[in-house]
Amino acid sequence: MAQIIAIHSYRGGTGKSNLTANLATAIALQGKRVAVVDTDLQSPGIHTLFGLNDKVPVKTLNDYLWKRSPIQDAAHNVSVNLGIPEGQVFLVPASVDAEEIARILSEGYNVSLLNDGFRQLIKELELDYLFIDTHPGLSHETLLSIAIANLLILLLRPDQQDYQGTAVTIDVARQLKVRKLMLVINKALSKLDFSTLQQTVETTYNATVSGIFPLSEDMVELGSRGLFCLQFPDHPFTQILNQVATQIAQQPSLVTND
Repeated sequence: MAQIIAIHSYRGGTGKSNLTANLATAIALQGKRVAVVDTDLQSPGIHTLFGLNDKVPVKTLNDYLWKRSPIQDAAHNVSVNLGIPEGQVFLVPASVDAEEIARILSEGYNVSLLNDGFRQLIKELELDYLFIDTHPGLSHETLLSIAIANLLILLLRPDQQDYQGTAVTIDVARQLKVRKLMLVINKALSKLDFSTLQQTVETTYNATVSGIFPLSEDMVELGSRGLFCLQFPDHPFTQILNQVATQIAQQPSLVTND
């Protein structure tokens, strides 16, 4: 049994890729087999967090979408890069080649291939968890990810535009009959009353807030040069991250390997 987890935000700049990479790693540290797929094909970048050099030619999700290779050939075991003692982390990056990005923007692609590819990855890599790092906003691929995921994590900041966009996204997710929804608040100013913030957001959206991450200068200083949870294992950010990871691990597995 495996879980497909889509991590999404209505707007860019929320820290979605950082959260995805760190959550996936936190769960892998529990001895799980985890894969991360970067479906943000227009502006890929999560590979940097995993130490995958974009100058080195490797297979990407684009190769699978253009039917140049099976998706499992684009799944790179980055566990050695991370130096994690247990578990496995695989990354399916998106291409940073300008021509590949331009082709996606001009031609689009068959989004139904994503569903087939996700399930193939689960089967071939014997995964416990598959994380989807989505493109911000509501596109065809995002809607597919929301529809097939058995857990949707929506990331938002305490910001009026984020609040409005999240309301739209939640409405769409519920129309798509999302199986389970969690909210995570990021970049909250430390002067805010987190308890009041959580209560207000949960009441507004009728959804559980699984974690509130304060705006972290340490995270900003790291600048995506690696995974925060590994470099700062005792940091308050990492402690909250582990709490969210625990909640994810407690979710029932609804997706089979078949």
